[in-house]
Amino acid sequence: MLKWLIAAIIIIPAVEMWGIIQVGHQIGGWATFGLILLTGFAGAQLARLEGRKALQQVQQQMQSGQPPGHAMLNGLCVLIGGLMLLMPGFFTDIVGITLLFPLTRPFYRKLIFRFIEKRIGQGKFTIRRF
Repeated sequence: MLKWLIAAIIIIPAVEMWGIIQVGHQIGGWATFGLILLTGFAGAQLARLEGRKALQQVQQQMQSGQPPGHAMLNGLCVLIGGLMLLMPGFFTDIVGITLLFPLTRPFYRKLIFRFIEKRIGQGKFTIRRF
């Protein structure tokens, strides 16, 4: 797991930098800078809106006595998507938008659920209290 994290820390910024340079050559430096700022601000607003919806779903399910698993995974997707949209770059923005968009979110929910399920089955998933 650590090697994947280290690889991601190295590869993702390199790919983002390449993408920013390519877009900069196509539309110009200032337009690229403005586009990066625009996606960051728009992403923050979309994440806030979808985050409120996810929180309301969790609260409704808990009040009705249901386990909020599905809604919690939605909230996790919104959190990850919002963080990705705040990172400068176009590739993370694309993934971040698809994490926030309700029609594409089920794909990511399924991936996260399988990851957690696999970790629990291996005994490698722990929940800690602070």
